[in-house]
Amino acid sequence: MKLVILNYGVGNIKSIQFAFDRLGVTAVLSSDAEEIKAADKIIFPGVGEASSAMKKLKEAGLEDVITKLNQPVLGICLGMQLMCRKLEEGNTNGLGIFDVAVKRFSTSVKVPQMGWNTITNLKSKLFKDISDKEYMYLVHSYYVEENKNTIATTDYELPYASAIQKDNFYGVQFHPEKSGQLGERILQNFLNL
Repeated sequence: MKLVILNYGVGNIKSIQFAFDRLGVTAVLSSDAEEIKAADKIIFPGVGEASSAMKKLKEAGLEDVITKLNQPVLGICLGMQLMCRKLEEGNTNGLGIFDVAVKRFSTSVKVPQMGWNTITNLKSKLFKDISDKEYMYLVHSYYVEENKNTIATTDYELPYASAIQKDNFYGVQFHPEKSGQLGERILQNFLNL
């Protein structure tokens, strides 16, 4: 299996690589369109500020490549958010794979949400052998609104989509690579799709 992690200068790439190493899979870092298109599975990471991440994605020439992929793609954290239509952070247009907005938590809660929180209402093969209300590790100030593509929910100030899926595109707001054995189970489930 050829697993590619998108390398566009944004993201927690090393921790994701190490997580797949522990699962016995070597992940290739790449920004090469042909190598990405030839992959069996793709990880779309992201950490940082939305508008600068989107700018780097465009500079790497990956904007159109990502939206046309047919193999399973897993967006993690900001990677998931960039697959959405509109992000409040930096008033950024996303890739529009998911027709949903990414909004900021209000000032009535501590931002960013940092630490462990539960995922519920699990609705995907991505969560095979994962029980409802298991804890995952999150660090984020913006959230994806609940929508028709929601496959897991987390509650922080309000219920929001902590995982989404549309066709071959999956996204998780939490960091499976930092969520211990259960996070690794989700990564393995992604490999098994």
